[in-house]
Amino acid sequence: MNLMQLHDYFKDSSGVVIDSRKLIQDCFFIALRGENFDGNQFAEVAIEKGAKYALVDRPEIAQKNKRMILVENTLQSLQELAQCHRKNLKTKIVALTGSNGKTTTKELISNVLATQFNTKATKGNFNNHIGVPLTLLDFDVNTEIGIVEMGANHKKEIEFLCQLVKPDIGLITNFGQAHLEGFGGIEGVIQGKSEMYEYLSKAGETIILNIDDPLQRKWLSYDPHYTFGEDRSADCRVKYLKRKHKPLALTIENKTIESQLYGEYNFSNIAIAVALGKFFDLSLEQINEGISSYVSNNNRSQNLLKGNNRIILDAYNANPSSMKASITGFIDNKKNKACVILGDMFELGSFTDKAHQEIVDQLESTDIDSILTVGKHFFKTQSRDPRVQSFQSLEEIKDYLIQNPFKETDILIKGSRGMTLETLLNAL
Repeated sequence: MNLMQLHDYFKDSSGVVIDSRKLIQDCFFIALRGENFDGNQFAEVAIEKGAKYALVDRPEIAQKNKRMILVENTLQSLQELAQCHRKNLKTKIVALTGSNGKTTTKELISNVLATQFNTKATKGNFNNHIGVPLTLLDFDVNTEIGIVEMGANHKKEIEFLCQLVKPDIGLITNFGQAHLEGFGGIEGVIQGKSEMYEYLSKAGETIILNIDDPLQRKWLSYDPHYTFGEDRSADCRVKYLKRKHKPLALTIENKTIESQLYGEYNFSNIAIAVALGKFFDLSLEQINEGISSYVSNNNRSQNLLKGNNRIILDAYNANPSSMKASITGFIDNKKNKACVILGDMFELGSFTDKAHQEIVDQLESTDIDSILTVGKHFFKTQSRDPRVQSFQSLEEIKDYLIQNPFKETDILIKGSRGMTLETLLNAL
């Protein structure tokens, strides 16, 4: 199948869909395969339910309907289609990666830039080798600025995604202890994430740098770059306002930018969005509007009230860096009795046992009243502190919470996505 022909089919459709349960009329259904599924099996049904075309890679399926388009590999064709589509766009693309805060930062940037531009961004966390092509294909001739989140759990992945996206501007939120199993340690994380800056420097595109981060300062010799931070030499100089029991705020040019976020780890995420606003010549009023109107959702640093308990639900993702930062931020802002409920962290490989034990050790040195952990990794940790209680399963900790209800307590809930800790809310 000629790539330009494939792009013509795409333009003749209402957009790409990869899930036959989420079809839209006249869409272009792409039948992807995985370890436990084969989208080819749903291609015929997709056509019957309104898909205009279906891209398949099994000849026996393609023969069933003349609107089936046969290719050798549907995933590769999806990626090549996105790359072709990117070449036809005049959209200015901002790409970001990092160990922590990617999705929150992406949404903050989108909120700020949308005050002036027609902006589209990665939906949810569609940030991998499938999600990034889908994001690109969602951009159209009216998209002035596209914001693409890139995730990675091994080296060369960011490099590959950059080749698809060809970003005009890029940034790294931070380097942390995430996906240590795939990267082989923190040095591997730094190398893998830095593929973003390697690509941009070779392409002559703009790097957005956190000048307060020693690991990013090494890139100051590359041009063009644009810096932000509290350092006096920053192109976009901000000052973080540390206020107990209040949402985060920062100042820039004697104006206060308010947010609805908590946790000092979010300061740099906010500052990135402010810096992008300044980079694109937005007014401080527009920047403040974008930041102050953003409300966290999807289990990311959500502030909830359950009865007379205040809950910070941060159960979308977790790694040692984000876990430690969340605990510190929680302690700094707690008003009442305090409880932490922590779930296992995944994809840490040989670092798993040590990482979980370090979190328990950190908690023992705090004044938190109740420390509850859940999951097979945390269950293996050692503690003689009576405040620490470990549970192997969600059902066990749910039963405990129901039988021992908290009152007038600040509660932090954090764990990896696979732990589904948000399901504990009904037990609180």
